[in-house]
Amino acid sequence: MGQYERLILMAEDELTQYSTDARKIEKLRQKIGLSVPVKEQQQVKETLLAEMPTDPISQIVENQRQTVALPFWGIAGLGLLLGISFMQPVDFIATFVGGAIAFNVQKWGWRLQAKRLVLQTLEDIEARTRKPDSEPTTGSTTP
Repeated sequence: MGQYERLILMAEDELTQYSTDARKIEKLRQKIGLSVPVKEQQQVKETLLAEMPTDPISQIVENQRQTVALPFWGIAGLGLLLGISFMQPVDFIATFVGGAIAFNVQKWGWRLQAKRLVLQTLEDIEARTRKPDSEPTTGSTTP
C-alpha cells in the first residue's frame, strides 16, 4: 500500500470521529507530519488535485452523501415490503438493486470526503511551513 492509500485510510479513520473539521485536520496533520516525508506529501497532493472531481454531482455526493442515498434506501425498503406483502419474488430485485446503489453512493461520498480532508490537511501543512507561527499576530505597532 502506497502513501496515497495510507493517507486516505487515515482520513477515513478521522471521519469516524465526531469532531470539527479543524480538529480532524489538526489530528491528521500531526500524523502526516510524523510519518510522510515532504516530497511524498507533494506527490500525494498533486495526485489528489488531479483526481478530485469538479462536476456538480460529485460535489453534491461529497457534501450530502446520505441525502443522495436516501431515495435508493427507500426503493430497497419498498421492494422488500412489496415482495413480502404480495409474495412476489421479483420485487426483491428492487431491494437488492436499491440497497446496492445506496451503499455505493455512500461509499463514494465517504471516499470523496476523505480525499478532501487529506487535501485540506496537506494544504494546511504547506501553509504552516511557509509561514511560521513565531511571527507576531497582534497587528498593532507602537512607535
